[in-house]
Amino acid sequence: MTSETSETSTADATAGRPLRFAAVGLDHAHIFGQIAGLLGAGCELVGLASDDPDAAVARQVRERWPDAPWVEDPQQLLEADDVDLVTTAGVPDRRAPIAITAMRHGKDVVTDKPGCTTFAQLDELRATVAETGRFWSVTFSERFGVRCVTRAGEIARSGRIGRVVQTLGLGPHREGDRGHLAGGAGRPDWFYDENRFGGILVDIASHQIDQFLWFTGSERAEIGASTVANYTHPESPGFQDFGDLLLRSETATGYVRVDWFTPAGLPTWGDGRLFVLGTEGYLEMRKYVDIAGRDGGDHLFVVDANGTEHVDCSDAPLTYYDDVVADVRNRTETACPQAHTFEVMRLALEAQAHADRRGHAR
Repeated sequence: MTSETSETSTADATAGRPLRFAAVGLDHAHIFGQIAGLLGAGCELVGLASDDPDAAVARQVRERWPDAPWVEDPQQLLEADDVDLVTTAGVPDRRAPIAITAMRHGKDVVTDKPGCTTFAQLDELRATVAETGRFWSVTFSERFGVRCVTRAGEIARSGRIGRVVQTLGLGPHREGDRGHLAGGAGRPDWFYDENRFGGILVDIASHQIDQFLWFTGSERAEIGASTVANYTHPESPGFQDFGDLLLRSETATGYVRVDWFTPAGLPTWGDGRLFVLGTEGYLEMRKYVDIAGRDGGDHLFVVDANGTEHVDCSDAPLTYYDDVVADVRNRTETACPQAHTFEVMRLALEAQAHADRRGHAR
C-alpha cells in the first residue's frame, strides 16, 4: 500500500464515526493519561493487551476501564482491521516493536516516551513511517500536558522576550512516587536495567530535548557533552539516578538536568522547571509546584522590560489528543511534526551513547 493510498483509505474509513483505538503495552503509569486523553478526544477504546497482564499498571488499567475488552494476545489487536490507532506505554524497549507492527498493519501510533531505546529501533521506525505512511507520535507529556508550557510558547512566539537563545530544563523525579507505582510495591525490575529502559537521558531527558527544539525553533541540534551517574544504587549498576547534557543548535544552546532525587517532603513527584532566555526577557515555568508560594501547579513567570509578572495559565488549551485525532483523519502533522519527533529521539540516543559515566554506573 502506497502512502497516498493509505492516507485516502484512512480518511474514508474513519469519516463519520469515532476513531477506534487499542492500548497495547501497559507497563508505565503514563498509559492512564494516554487512554484518558484519547477518550476525551472522542475516541473509542476497543481493546487492551499487554505482555505482562499481572503488572501493577495493567491491573489498574483494567480496573479503571472495566468495559474495555481484554485480549490475551497483543498481536491480535496490532493486526485487527477495526483498530485505527494504537497507544502504548509498554516496557521502553518494547515500544518500538509494538509501534512498528502496528504501523505495518495500517495503524497510527501514540507512544509514551521514550519511543525507542536504540539507534537500530529508530532506523527501523524511520523506514516504517516512510513505507507505510502511518505516523509515530511520542507523547512528550511535559510539554503536551502542561498548561504553563502552552502559554509560555504563546508568549515566546509573540516576541515579548525577543529571540530565544537558551533553555534550561530540570526534570527531577521520585523513584517511589505512588502514582507511578500504580499500587505496586515498588518499581519493576526493568526500571533498573538500562537495556530495557534505555538510560536516564533517553528515558527522561527526551522531554527537555523536545522543549529545547520547540522553544528555540531549532530543526536540528547536536550534543555538546553529556553525563550519566549512579550515585545511590550500587546494587543496580544498570540504573542511573542522575544525568545532564548540553545542546547546541545554529541559533541557541540548552542545558538539561534530570535525576531521581526528589525528596519525600515535596508534595508532588518532581519539581519540574523550565527557563527560557530571550534577548529581551525570560520565562520561568514551575510546572508542578511552587515550593514556597502559590498553591497548585502551572506557574509561569515573565520578566521583561516592563517588569515581572505571574501569568494565569488556567485557560491555556491542551490540544495534543484532539490534534492526534485530526491527524489520523486528515493525514496531517498538527500534534507534532514527525521530523521533530525523530530528531528528539536521535539526540537523546546520542547523549546517552556518548555520556561520561560516574559513580556506580556501568
